[in-house]
Amino acid sequence: MKKLLLATSALLLVTACNEKTADKSGAAGDGAAVSAPAGAKWTETTAVTPDGGMLMGNPNAPVKLIEYGALTCSHCAEFSEQSSVELKAMIDKGSVSYEFRTFLLNGLDIPAALLARCSGAGPFFPLSEQLFAAQRDWLGKAQALTAEDQKALQAMTPAQLPTALADKLGLVEFVRQRGIPEEKAKACLADAKAIDALVALTDKGVREFKVQGTPTFVINGVTQENTANWELLKPKLIDAGA
Repeated sequence: MKKLLLATSALLLVTACNEKTADKSGAAGDGAAVSAPAGAKWTETTAVTPDGGMLMGNPNAPVKLIEYGALTCSHCAEFSEQSSVELKAMIDKGSVSYEFRTFLLNGLDIPAALLARCSGAGPFFPLSEQLFAAQRDWLGKAQALTAEDQKALQAMTPAQLPTALADKLGLVEFVRQRGIPEEKAKACLADAKAIDALVALTDKGVREFKVQGTPTFVINGVTQENTANWELLKPKLIDAGA
């Protein structure tokens, strides 16, 4: 775990952020709209799944989209921006559900993911969108770590590292400005069980869906090939019945 937390090189960020998957389509739906619960929209309907993913939309949607993504992944940030309007429109029809499953690429993903998940599934989605939008800013702070900073980090225990990294990246202040008090943020960063759950979620992605990089997309249980961006993924969702 400590080795993972300290793996912050730019090379790792670049080489792990890709899509190499197997190509098949999922089970088809008919694209018909399904009404959300009274007074709500499907994009406002969220939950934590049994696997530990963050789900948005109709849990019984005929088209189930899973993204294995990382908050440090530049391609994931691009997908978040490109897909925002059209994917949410599909979700609001009730024909598509969207589940984000964290896939740890490096140590910086741990504090970012812990803070994004800190207040549950509802706030997770807008907060993760904002982290993606500001990704260059907070990741850029990692490049400013001095030799003294790195030495201090290496001397820390795995339990201490997420909080220290979050402070160095300005992430505690980032989420504080968005409604998560500093005390709560630091409690989330120190949650060993939550860290273990993120590692388990990553391991499960490798085992079950052969995830090799991010973003990787799964439609109705089938890993998709050549879908690194929204324009490539959208027709596959339409073909599946979105």
